[in-house]
Order: sequence, then C-alpha cells, then structure tokens
Amino acid sequence: MKKIILVLLSVFIITSCDQKSKVEKAVEEIPMEMKLHRFEQAFFDAKPTELSLVKAEYPDFFPEGTPDEVWIEKMQHPQWRELYTEVEKKYRNFNAKQTEIEELFKHIKYYFPTVKTPEIYTAIGEMDYNNKAIYSNDKLIIALELFIGKDHRFYSEFPEYIRQNFEERQILPEVTSSFALGIIPQPNDATLLSQMIYYGKELYLKDALLADSYTDAEKIGYTPEQIKWSQENEGFIWEYFVSKELLYSTNSKLPNQFINLAPFSKFYLEIDNESPGRIGRWVGWQMVRSFMENNEKVSLQDLLKMDAKQIFEQSKYKPKRNE
Repeated sequence: MKKIILVLLSVFIITSCDQKSKVEKAVEEIPMEMKLHRFEQAFFDAKPTELSLVKAEYPDFFPEGTPDEVWIEKMQHPQWRELYTEVEKKYRNFNAKQTEIEELFKHIKYYFPTVKTPEIYTAIGEMDYNNKAIYSNDKLIIALELFIGKDHRFYSEFPEYIRQNFEERQILPEVTSSFALGIIPQPNDATLLSQMIYYGKELYLKDALLADSYTDAEKIGYTPEQIKWSQENEGFIWEYFVSKELLYSTNSKLPNQFINLAPFSKFYLEIDNESPGRIGRWVGWQMVRSFMENNEKVSLQDLLKMDAKQIFEQSKYKPKRNE
C-alpha cells in the first residue's frame, strides 16, 4: 500500500512540475521592458532653482496648492537629506530589482493579458507602511524608505511586527499585494470567512506570480518561526474557529483579532503571545490552496471571482489538531 501511495505521489509531483515548467516557458516568451523613473534622485539631486524642471517632469508628485517653499525646505532639510543618503547607499543602482519587477509583470501578463504594464517610479515618502507600493494602471510607485533593512536606526520607533518587513525582499510581495487590490473583488459580505478567503486569494496570487525563491514567510510577511508556529498549530486554530462558530460571524471585532496587522492574533488564550498576527489570512491561504489542489480545472482568473463559501465548501479543508 505504501508503495502505491509513493508512486501516486511521484506521479502527482512530476505532473505538477511539468505543468509549472510549461507556464514558465510561456512566461519566458513574453516581452517585457518597463521604464524606470527615479523621482527621489531627480528631486534631492536638484538645486532649488531647478524645482520647476522637476515639477514639470513629475507633476503627479506635486499636489496643487502646495507652495514651492515647502518643496525647497524638504529638498534642503538635513533629516530628509540623511534619509536620501541612506536610501542611495542601498538603491543607487536599481537595475537588478527592476529586472525582478519585470519578471513579476511577465507572470502578470501571462495570467492577465489585458492588464496594462505600468512604468516604475521610485520615491521617498513619509514612511507610510500601509502604502509601501502603489500600483495604479500606468504607474507603479515604490517607497524605498521602507525597504532599507529592519534593523536600520531610522526604524527604531516602529514595533518589531511592522519593522520586520522593512526589507528589500519585501518589495515584490508588496508590489503583488498592490496589484491584487485591483484584480480581486472585495468580499460581498462581512463574515470572517469572506475576509479569510479574500486574503487567501491574494496570497495564492503570490504563489502564482512570485519566483520560487520566495518563501511562504516572505509572501505573507512572517518570520520563519511564525510560519512554523502556524503550521504546527493549524489544527488547533481551525478547531477554535469552528467550535466558536466564527466562520460566518460578522462580529466587527474579528478583523482586529485575526485579519488586520497586529503583533499577535487574539484567541484570548495563553498562546496569544506566541501567535503571529493576521492568522486568519494564513488559514484562508491554506483553504484556497486546498481548493485549488482539489479543483485542478479552475483557472487562477476564475478562482479570484469565486464566492468564499463555494471555495470553502469545495476545498475539503479539514486540518487535524496535533496531539
């Protein structure tokens, strides 16, 4: 019996790898060249007398009604210039990262042929960690000040659970998350299940679009230890959600407990401090993965449009609790 299982498993792995190789071969044939604009270099390397030239080249970066004095003060401010210097140390040459982004958009073009390929804009902003990358039709804006390394002194006031993702390797996952906002329909109800599946779709999109070198930890923004904890406690988490009848609950407190960015998830048990935040997203990811494994004919595009309840019911997702 064990031999039969091993043979079937081998066939499944070979088939999956063959299918993936076909996709990768098709992706390789897609032409992709994205124009790169270095706004932060144009701005901070310019003299005050050259501000009008920068504004003419990058009008979208200068909101109407803001006096030139504000921009000149920013251009010359010691702290802004120090931040620019630190960003330049790491990203003076952006060629390698541009190539990675182009590879990502090859995959996007393969699965979503009608999507318009944007031009890349790098910038330095106000350290808004909720908008580390912004994809909008013809523009992809990347806030480089949020990717210079989690231990950088500029991040000392940020809590660890936020700071841990201020790494270069998070650029592509953040770009993919921003792309997902425009391609995945918002949940049609306020149940915890719908929110879990919504983010599960986003994470599964990363499975499809990001290179194999990206780990599950990098895709969701966990540490390797947090991924291990999630895997080891998957059965318990699932049992808790089911026994507490949370899946179809619309309790407004649930997103803050299990979905939103937080230092840990809130079961209100001793395990809370050990758990990573956003555990509901991770479980939703496993549901979506299980669904796709059991429904091989469903395309990525169709998955993103499907109802959360249908995905859950057809996923056969029933993790067992570790004893």
